[in-house]
Amino acid sequence: MNAALQRIREVIQRDLGRRGLATQPDRNLINACPDDFALACHSLAATPQAGLVVVTGFFIPTGNPPAGETDGPLGAVYLARALVPLGVRVVLVSDGWCETALCAGLAACGLAEQVAVIALPPVSTASAMTPEAYRHEVWRRLPFAPTHLLAIERVGPSHTLHSLQAQMQSGGALGEAYLDFLDAVPQDHQDRCHSMRGRDVTEFTSPAHHLFEWAATQPGIATIGIGDGGNEIGMGKIPWDVIHRNITNGGLVACRIATRYLIVCGISNWGAYGLAAGVWHLRGRPLHPLLADPENERKILQIMVDHGPLVDGVTGQRAATVDGFAFDDYIAALRLIAAA
Repeated sequence: MNAALQRIREVIQRDLGRRGLATQPDRNLINACPDDFALACHSLAATPQAGLVVVTGFFIPTGNPPAGETDGPLGAVYLARALVPLGVRVVLVSDGWCETALCAGLAACGLAEQVAVIALPPVSTASAMTPEAYRHEVWRRLPFAPTHLLAIERVGPSHTLHSLQAQMQSGGALGEAYLDFLDAVPQDHQDRCHSMRGRDVTEFTSPAHHLFEWAATQPGIATIGIGDGGNEIGMGKIPWDVIHRNITNGGLVACRIATRYLIVCGISNWGAYGLAAGVWHLRGRPLHPLLADPENERKILQIMVDHGPLVDGVTGQRAATVDGFAFDDYIAALRLIAAA
């Protein structure tokens, strides 16, 4: 791996929140896909006229007020402001409850006219749609044909017996994992979206995973997942038992949806920072100073919190913080990425 990309990956994979990304030294979320970060950077950097669709938004029903969380949407806006100057076409996609925050963030960056925000079909509508109809409804509104489909901090459905068996047949032995699965994931919690605490949030979440299941069959579209807890789209690339044995509630919340490239990081927004910096590096350009400016990032986050609203996913409060960390502690990763 390129030395700079290696340093960036080490920064973004710090488990600042001690979620258990590497509880077991031999088999964990950090070492499951060690080359995927660099491969994702190379894929975007090397694609002429790349078109990136970014799906984000994680609803916090216990928030004050109930709203989307700050981790994910801020990273999505960062990807737009970092990649559009490199000639990458970008569109942001989320539920209606996150649309205002994304639009406010883009407006603060002067990108409101260049980057579209598309609202996913609401759950009440999507529940009556086939996966094909759902995909068509979203795809027809895209302003370009995508070359990359990326999920950042986007919850996806948990495993089922069928997905577990398919995953094991592709490279693992079923063994005790079968019994562990039956014990950890009751039938009424299978194929459901969960928070890290194990709360079922399916009723708040449009089934955007349909887009990724379809895109996985299309050779012209590369899929990327960015997550920090095991319950996000993309984590299906990691064996269920690895997430089960490393993350608290991991067996219950583990997402079954895989992506071609999976970027596991301590905080999902860090994955956006790292991916963008990696693309700039591979294009032979140093990261623009404005993209490395913590105060600029703070201002954008505050605007998104105020106008979204957005809430911290851990504290549930409407504040310019991410995953329970004070902003200065959170943003230190951006300084380290820029230095790398």
